[in-house]
Amino acid sequence: MVGVRWDEQKVAGGPEELPGMPALKGLVRSVRTPEFAGITFHEVRARSVLNRVPGASPMPFAWTVNPYRGCSHACTYCLSLDTRILMVDGTSVRLADVRVGDLVVGSEVRSNGIRSLVPTPVHAAWTTTRAAWRVRLLDGTAIVASADHRFLTRRGWVHVRPEGCDGDERPHLRIGEALVGAETLADEAFRRPGSPPVAPAPPGDEPGGRVVVGVDELPGERALGDLTTGTGDFVADGVISHNCFARNTHTYLDLDAGDDFDRQVVVKLNAPEVLARELRAPRWAREHVAMGTNTDPYQRAEGRYALMPGIIGALGASGTPFSILTKGTLLARDLPELAAAARDVPVGVGVSLALLDPELHRRVEPGTPTPRARLDLVRRIRDAGLPCGVFVAPVLPGLTDSDEALDALLGEIATAGASGASVLALHLRPGTREWFHAWLARDHPALIERYAALYRRGAYVDAAYRKDLAARVGPLLARHGLTGGGHAMGGRQGDEGRETERSWPEGAVPEIPEKVVEAPPEQLSLL
Repeated sequence: MVGVRWDEQKVAGGPEELPGMPALKGLVRSVRTPEFAGITFHEVRARSVLNRVPGASPMPFAWTVNPYRGCSHACTYCLSLDTRILMVDGTSVRLADVRVGDLVVGSEVRSNGIRSLVPTPVHAAWTTTRAAWRVRLLDGTAIVASADHRFLTRRGWVHVRPEGCDGDERPHLRIGEALVGAETLADEAFRRPGSPPVAPAPPGDEPGGRVVVGVDELPGERALGDLTTGTGDFVADGVISHNCFARNTHTYLDLDAGDDFDRQVVVKLNAPEVLARELRAPRWAREHVAMGTNTDPYQRAEGRYALMPGIIGALGASGTPFSILTKGTLLARDLPELAAAARDVPVGVGVSLALLDPELHRRVEPGTPTPRARLDLVRRIRDAGLPCGVFVAPVLPGLTDSDEALDALLGEIATAGASGASVLALHLRPGTREWFHAWLARDHPALIERYAALYRRGAYVDAAYRKDLAARVGPLLARHGLTGGGHAMGGRQGDEGRETERSWPEGAVPEIPEKVVEAPPEQLSLL
């Protein structure tokens, strides 16, 4: 596996490895507790907790600290290691032999709305041991996969089995329906002259040999694996297979933050002590350190381990400005520590809040604090004498984007005393897109066509929608006195209709006048 930010966080000690994660040497213990049913905490002792942000990043900070690492889905979407994966040169290799950096064949929806084959790099490869099912197709193909794995059908992405982790039934394979085969998406522009066919033609009449004829549970557990690719999918045994998106499902409002995101949580037990040591180094320049941009530092695990008070104390004592972005109301516990640190260094606090409707919140943000609880958190932060910026994100077209809904939400945010607010439209990256579309089809089927049109060009909402949203939001922000920090509509950096001022709201970033850096909305992946 190529180097990733985790490589800088390796711990000293023995050879233990956790399923679905890079090696965690020196693992202290893995524990489960009754108050966190279904969650495993993997406690480690880290050598370093201070992460440098890549130099090319436009984020308004250069360093981050993440005392926790979550990995709920890293290995639940898995296939047999013998599954044949289609490579960009037209050959196929065993899943077990695919390496990070290899070019495989994935798919993407083009601007004309047609899904086509494209080359895509492998970003990560995972292995684990899980219960498995055999999916039998009419053409004789048998694909061994976990119950959670997803394949592309004419109805969209569906799981192998219906039972979800929350006990609800989810879209799943049906006997008699066809999987989408690579041969149906063959793109002649992608296939170079002389290249081999991407897949054999389906035998028989339409819908071809990709029809599901059986889904059988296999005894015991088996070695399984999966990939993370640039497109969010790949071709497995001739059919389009969803990749192991690990982090992507958690970028939309932390949808699984309550039950899934921290189901496998790595806890850096010594994070406060290690950070204090790193901040004492003569070379440390006391640059802005951000928390909450990757994993929420006030997720439920913090209630058990209480690492943040020591981290806040270390940053304040060293003269290091810092910011925290969260939707976790547990932050209120540490308001005395934050206020004390703010007397010595610049501090920024950000809270994300997308809507007010309690019923809609229950459906799209299960396991997260209610909107009212987050508004109360904003109020308590301000009462403690601290700044607080609110990210109104993501705005959901047709659901939370009416003038009335936005006006009411911004009014409540202003009443709570927020320093500023930024508004960002929904961003549908691979992984997030499929989850959201499945939810939309189940709860709001009348909006399917509208979303297909708004996101026909990919992850970012249509430019015309962004322009209209900006025109409507600007006066609302001004009316409620929340213009500090500017606002952004969720387009690509440089897109027409995007605000050129800072995308982060006033209060969310510590005031350091010497350094002003713009951050495009697509970088706010934690929202």
